[in-house]
Amino acid sequence: MTNLRRRMKVLAAAMGGAMVLSLAACANTSDSADTGMVTYVEPNMFNNLYPPSGGYYPNGGVLNNITDRLLWQDPETLELHPWIAEELPQANADNTEFTFTIRRGVTYSDGSVLDAANVKKNYDLYAKGDEARLLTPSEQLPNYEKAEVIDDYTVKFYFTKPSPGFPQATSVMNQGLLSNETLDLDDSGFAPGNATAISGSGPFFIDAEELGTKLVLKAREDYQWAPPARGDQQGPADIAGVNIVLAEEDSVRVGSLVAGQSDVARQIEAPDEKHLKDQNLQILAAPTRGVNNSYHFHFRHPLVEDIRVRQALIHAIDRDNILRTLYSDSYPKGSSILARTAIGYQDKSEHYAYDPELAEQLLDEAGWERGSDGIRRKEGQRLALTFNEAVPQPRSREMFTKAQEMLKNIGVEANLYPGDYSAQTKAMQDQELVQVRHIMVGRANVDTLATWLDGAGRNTFLNYDAETDSYGDEQLQALVDDYFQLTSEKQRLAKAAEMQDYLAEQAYILPLFEEPQVYGAQPHVDGFTTEAIGRPSFYAVEINPAQGRGK
Repeated sequence: MTNLRRRMKVLAAAMGGAMVLSLAACANTSDSADTGMVTYVEPNMFNNLYPPSGGYYPNGGVLNNITDRLLWQDPETLELHPWIAEELPQANADNTEFTFTIRRGVTYSDGSVLDAANVKKNYDLYAKGDEARLLTPSEQLPNYEKAEVIDDYTVKFYFTKPSPGFPQATSVMNQGLLSNETLDLDDSGFAPGNATAISGSGPFFIDAEELGTKLVLKAREDYQWAPPARGDQQGPADIAGVNIVLAEEDSVRVGSLVAGQSDVARQIEAPDEKHLKDQNLQILAAPTRGVNNSYHFHFRHPLVEDIRVRQALIHAIDRDNILRTLYSDSYPKGSSILARTAIGYQDKSEHYAYDPELAEQLLDEAGWERGSDGIRRKEGQRLALTFNEAVPQPRSREMFTKAQEMLKNIGVEANLYPGDYSAQTKAMQDQELVQVRHIMVGRANVDTLATWLDGAGRNTFLNYDAETDSYGDEQLQALVDDYFQLTSEKQRLAKAAEMQDYLAEQAYILPLFEEPQVYGAQPHVDGFTTEAIGRPSFYAVEINPAQGRGK
């Protein structure tokens, strides 16, 4: 046991374990060294701790630290390793059956045992959801049929179609394992106000909650089941815990770091990176490895159904100018729907060149003529498109403003849909409200692209219309359907390449940049990492006061 850990125990006992900080009195360097409590500043608080809702980064950031998974994905190599499973699963030839042996001796923070029956209960809920409790299924578990308990520590999963991506799906926080009692909660039970009732088997547990402003995680002293592949890091976390504090304003998060009031902060905007580096603070830009931050065109809408219009929009937007003025080197320019670090990436950059003269020519050929106000018209209709604001994404509104001016130069009117995160999410599902969708997703799975395109799944392009029970582009859906019939990852990678070819050729998307999760941290914070798609991990963090800022 380290000297730091002994000091933490003494202090925790002296304070009765009831230390809850506010941002106004956040830990400075000496406080975190003395108490072991790391202060982590978030731009948004969690809104639901039901694991299939972990795609929202504030949700996933909590789940990643309080839950374990069957397998662990190395965030650098993306290789899969045993975690709660004793070994990688045994699979049949067509990848429709997977057998896992569960590690013995694992418990939840409520004291209950993690065994095969509990794993089955987790996956039955996550894969199928529960409409009565308003719990949605995980999109990462398509074609799940059932789980079968073979014995106390062996569970077998069955799928109706080949699912070679299932082992990787068991490594993400969307399948974070929870206790039986937690799994009995309804949607409100996973919502803010009930956080301390959520019981995972991870290295931290939720000790306290201040509604909408703060969450206190404490380290489990009995934690002994980290992934063996992590090497020496096996027992309890070295730190005493994490104070997750809300600071919505960028200036407040940056100011808290500069003033030494916080230890780690998420979503450091690009203009602030240099400032923090000049203050001898650390910057970590973690890749998210999935679908790039992009403009998706709802191609069934009459205004963008002509490929020439979509191509014009692509060629009118100067991404180099946007990245140079709004972002930093942490944001590589996108060259496909997938990031370069994504599994299955193909370079399609030749389709996305900035060429405003070509954009004008394409609109002329498509019959769109400039009106007296400079905006193009065709058969009495203005070429006026509405974009959503991607509230969780960095600088979405500012980027739209620049794109708006560029599009105006070729005679296209661009408008921004009003409203908060909830309103934007709803509007993106209606092509009459939003024709150009600004969105991304972090994912490190070979199934990412097919799931993203699937009309029966995410339906991100609104290719499937439920009212008419039809697909606007049946060939696109056929690529997805073919993909899910393939039995090996190698075959699926080849099909994912075809999908990227098709999306680029049809001008369905303009990739903007490969979105990172950018964190700032004090120099005395060692071992802060993220999982494969950029969500924070505090398990290996140590506080080293000697590594001060030299100021």
